[in-house]
Amino acid sequence: MKRNRGRTGRKRRRKHLQGFMHGVNCSHKLEYIKLKKWLKERGFEDSYLRPAQFWDTGRGLMTTKALQAGELVISLPEKCLLTTDTVLSSCLGEYIIKWKPPVSPLIALCTFLVAEKHAGEKSLWKPYLDVLPKSYTCPVCLEQDVVSLLPEPLKNKAEEQRTMVHELYTSSKAFFSSLQSLFAENTGTIFNYSALEWAWCTINTRTIYMKHSQRECFSLEPDVYALAPYLDLLNHSPNVQVKAAFNEQTRSYEIRTNSQCKKYEEVFICYGPHDNQRLLLEYGFVTTDNPHSTVYVSSDTLLKYFPPLDKQRDAKLSILKDHDFLQNLTFGWDGPSWRLLTALKLLSLGADEFTCWRRVLLGDVISARNEQQALNITAKICRFLAEETQRVLLQISQLKRDKENLKKHLSLVEALRLEDLKILQKSAEILCNLNVTTT
Repeated sequence: MKRNRGRTGRKRRRKHLQGFMHGVNCSHKLEYIKLKKWLKERGFEDSYLRPAQFWDTGRGLMTTKALQAGELVISLPEKCLLTTDTVLSSCLGEYIIKWKPPVSPLIALCTFLVAEKHAGEKSLWKPYLDVLPKSYTCPVCLEQDVVSLLPEPLKNKAEEQRTMVHELYTSSKAFFSSLQSLFAENTGTIFNYSALEWAWCTINTRTIYMKHSQRECFSLEPDVYALAPYLDLLNHSPNVQVKAAFNEQTRSYEIRTNSQCKKYEEVFICYGPHDNQRLLLEYGFVTTDNPHSTVYVSSDTLLKYFPPLDKQRDAKLSILKDHDFLQNLTFGWDGPSWRLLTALKLLSLGADEFTCWRRVLLGDVISARNEQQALNITAKICRFLAEETQRVLLQISQLKRDKENLKKHLSLVEALRLEDLKILQKSAEILCNLNVTTT
C-alpha cells in the first residue's frame, strides 16, 4: 500500500534536515556510552550536553535545552580530572619521585598517557583514551612539504615546536628506560618518538589550566595541566565568552556561559582571543571569519621597499628595534595596524625630518609627504603579500591533486591562507579609501 507522504512526510524531512544542520547526535555510540558510565562512577552527573558530529567543526557537544547567559554548562568532579596527582598515585609515582634530576610535570603526564595507552584493556582510563584523537594536526605532526607552505612567522614557530618536542624526547629517554621493570616489552618500543608526539599533542591541545603547588619530585616548570574527559569535547569559538575555573567548594571544574545557546545547537567555549596562526600552532585548527586574525609583516618584507642608500637607514632600524617596532606589524580586518603604519612613517622620514622621530612614535603627523609615502608603501606591501598568498594557494591546489595522503593537512593550511587573503583584500580596500581621502 502506497503511503501518503503529505504534511507528515514534509515535517519528517524538515526535522531530518534541521538535525543535519544542527549536528548528528552520537550518544548511542558505544565509546560514548562507556565514557559516560565511567564518568558517572566518578561522580559526574549527566548534563544536557550530548556528543555530536557537526558539519563545520567536526566532533563537539550539543545542548538538549536552551542555555541562558550565566548558566552552568558543565561541572566535572576532581576525580574525573587527569593531573600530576593521578600520575603520582599510579605505579609510575615511585619512579618519578626517585628520578634525578626531576622530570617536568609535562613529561610525567606524557609518560602516563603512553603507559596507559599501552596497557589497553587493563587501563583504568581506557574509556577516556578510546575517545581521544588517534592523530593530530599541530605543526609538529605536519610533513615538511606542508610546513613550507605556512606564512613565514608561523613556519619559524612550527620548526621551533618540532625541535622542542624532539629535544623533549631525547632528554627523556633515560627516564623512560628506568621504567623497564614495569613492562614486559622493551621501553624503547613503548616510549618511541611517535608515542611521545601523540601524548604531547594530547596535552598541548586538550588540557585546561589548573595550577598545582610546586613539588620537589618535579622540575621547576609550572604544573598547570589537567585533562578533562568529556569537557574537552567542547570546541572553540572566538564569538563566545565563558567563565571557567576550579570550584574549591564543589571540588569540580566548572564552566559557565556568558552567551545564549539555542536548543540542539553546538555549545562553544573560547580558548582565548587568538588569531588563526596561534590556533593552528597550539591546537591544530583555524576558524573562518576569526575577528582576531591578522597577517604578519616580517622586517625583511618591510625593508624591501626602502632604498639601501638611505644614509639614515641604519639609525632608523636601530630606533625601531630599540622601541620594539620590528615585531607584531600586521594587517587586520580594519586594515594596517597602528604599529605597522608607525614603523613605515619612521622609515619614510626625509633627511630634514629625521630629528622628529620621537614625535612619529607618539603618533604625531610630521608632513603630508611622509603620511602619503607611508600609505603608498603600505599598499605595496599589502599587494605583495596578497600576490604571495595567491601563489601559495595555487601550490596547495596542485599538491592536493598530487598527494592524496596530505589532503587533510593541506586543507588546513589552505583555510589559513584563504583567511589571510580575505584580510589583505579588505586592507587593500581600506588603503584605497584612505588614499582617496588624503589626495
